[in-house]
Amino acid sequence: MPPLENPDPAHANPQGFSPLHVRHYHRRIPSRGSRPVTTRTVGRIRRPLPGAAVGAAALLALSACSPSGPASSAKPDSSGSGEPSGEVTVFAAASLKESFTTLGEQFEKEHPGTKVTFSFGGSDSLAASITGGAPVDVFASASPRTMKIVKDAGDASGAPVTFVRNELEIATLPGNPHQVSSLKDLTAPDLKAVLCDKEVPCGAAAQKALDASGLTLTPVSYEQDVKAALTKVELKEADAAVVYRTDVRAAGDKVEGVQFPESADAVNDYPIALLKDAPNAGAAKAFIALVRSAEGQKVLSGAGFLKP
Repeated sequence: MPPLENPDPAHANPQGFSPLHVRHYHRRIPSRGSRPVTTRTVGRIRRPLPGAAVGAAALLALSACSPSGPASSAKPDSSGSGEPSGEVTVFAAASLKESFTTLGEQFEKEHPGTKVTFSFGGSDSLAASITGGAPVDVFASASPRTMKIVKDAGDASGAPVTFVRNELEIATLPGNPHQVSSLKDLTAPDLKAVLCDKEVPCGAAAQKALDASGLTLTPVSYEQDVKAALTKVELKEADAAVVYRTDVRAAGDKVEGVQFPESADAVNDYPIALLKDAPNAGAAKAFIALVRSAEGQKVLSGAGFLKP
């Protein structure tokens, strides 16, 4: 018998063929490895299959083409160009809590199947967690200085972008019983004032305003973030605190706000960045896009933030 020629490379994969084609394919293979394959002409292979067998062959062919196992239940990869999905982890400055919570709910509504998980706090402690290896997708800081810590560590993907600015304001007890009208009034010996820690953006901004006015203020406490400073006033554990105007607005009638001119010298820029090892980069980019969009800026402006 003359040797059989090699099979056509275009048909090198028999998956999806009917059993008839598969048998014909194997009958034409001359060798497997280094051992020749004995071939025989089997008459029944050439005969048409009974109807039931043809049906079984069709089912086998369909099952070979159908996804099965884990692949069939795999979630879409949100890192690609498809619809965002999965969980997005966002570390954000404490002063962003109310507005970002609103934007997170909006994002989940616009993209079913997503979940935005926030961690709010002092920007410096959040930056330390990120550089320490915390699995985070997005970082929104209350100052370029704390964002620089993340960027210098190589944990930011691309250049951070300023998306809002914020200005300081004095929060006093409702009705302003101590009649605070200026930053200088906080230096009165009988007034209990609170500041954010100097390492936190709101504390650094307050110190900058004090330096610009030539004032020295010794607070009753330094707080870890702006929300903690504001809470001291809300609980009447302090008479006043230097916080952001957005926090005064968010507190409603729990406090009263007092503007002061030195705040213009200490306006904070808020940068946002996608992180280098973001577990869900695709959805993270979509969230950042929402924050920077006209729709997102409307929410932020409504909370009292200044445009970038």
